[in-house]
Amino acid sequence: MSKNSFLKEAMYENHPQYQQAISRNEALYQRKNDLRSPFSRDYNRIIFSLGYRRLKHKTQVFFAVEDDHVCTRSEHVNLVDSVSYTIAHYLGLNTELTRAIAVGHDLGHAPFGHGGEKIINQISKEHGLQDFWHEKNSLYFVDEIETLEDDHHIRRNLNLTYAIRDGIISHCGEMNQKSIQKRNEYIDLKDYQYPGQYNPYTWEGCVVKMSDKIAYLARDIEDALRLNIIDEKQVEQLKKEINMISSYHFDAINNGTIVNYFILDVCQNSSLEKGICLSDEAFEVMKKMMSFNYKNIYLIDRIEVHTNYVQLILNSIFQFLYKYETIAKENQINVIETLKNDQKKYPITIQGYIHWLEKYSQMRDFKRNTHYQNHIIYDFDNDSKAMVKSIIDYLSGMSDAYILKIFNEFISFS
Repeated sequence: MSKNSFLKEAMYENHPQYQQAISRNEALYQRKNDLRSPFSRDYNRIIFSLGYRRLKHKTQVFFAVEDDHVCTRSEHVNLVDSVSYTIAHYLGLNTELTRAIAVGHDLGHAPFGHGGEKIINQISKEHGLQDFWHEKNSLYFVDEIETLEDDHHIRRNLNLTYAIRDGIISHCGEMNQKSIQKRNEYIDLKDYQYPGQYNPYTWEGCVVKMSDKIAYLARDIEDALRLNIIDEKQVEQLKKEINMISSYHFDAINNGTIVNYFILDVCQNSSLEKGICLSDEAFEVMKKMMSFNYKNIYLIDRIEVHTNYVQLILNSIFQFLYKYETIAKENQINVIETLKNDQKKYPITIQGYIHWLEKYSQMRDFKRNTHYQNHIIYDFDNDSKAMVKSIIDYLSGMSDAYILKIFNEFISFS
């Protein structure tokens, strides 16, 4: 495929769907001297947010590791940014759009990786809420949770463009797709019922979705080697098996080699007819690597032990906070006032949760700070699930480090 082959379909001002792509749910305040495009502005809004900062202490695959060189969620989104930029730049697509989708795509990922995601989903369903899955939660976080201060110290929601919000919820990197075609329908993104239900609305979103998988396959192998979860013999065997099905000869299985192989293949095989596409050979290589990772990394016994540990932590914190709803009703005062009674006993846990409620809630005998002009999402006076929703959101936004800090407060008696 020749360079710039997607240029006519890139999401720029001359694209027929551009106005829909840059549409926002609400008007965004403007500065007279702002030089940025809507997508560039959204990229900045994402990386300036608190949720983006917390990614540096969120698990990618291996949790709470003190080794600085093991991949975190923050490094992962930046790797996806890098991979998608290279592919989009070659194909002639809008790299400002791919960059913004990439850095925002995991903003609502649960702590402790996919293990934490499964446990929060269990808690959610046990209490009558919808399934919890991180792509949907990432959209929810950029729509409802994350805020920025404007020029007058007013906290407002990120209010991102449609194309970026769509790319975030459409990114599902666990799917086995050889080719990804963009969809043409402009849908309500709240209609998503499960991961991967729809393809992205833009070719740029398709590039990020493919890049997500490219970015983590070999990186997870490098970390597993570093942590002695797998050994060099296993990787050598994987290399032999891949070289048996590949015309390209791999001398090494590492992140640089694998990322370069897949990027070149996507650039050479993608077209408007086939979509953002891998060759048959590269798709087989990808499936071989995915199978290796699941068998030797993602589904090993140590992961089950880790899951049990995380389950104890998340359930303990949830039950601790959830009891305050009953206490508040018994004492006929609001939840915030009830929590304040135990603030000295559990300063880290309760202060953080009170701040969360103050920012997003309405309840009797409570007045929000006027600096908060973001959406109210917990109506304690009219929604019986407000308490459950607030705790699940609070947990899902936490970093691993902060959750462990809270849990240690529970088990410490110093």
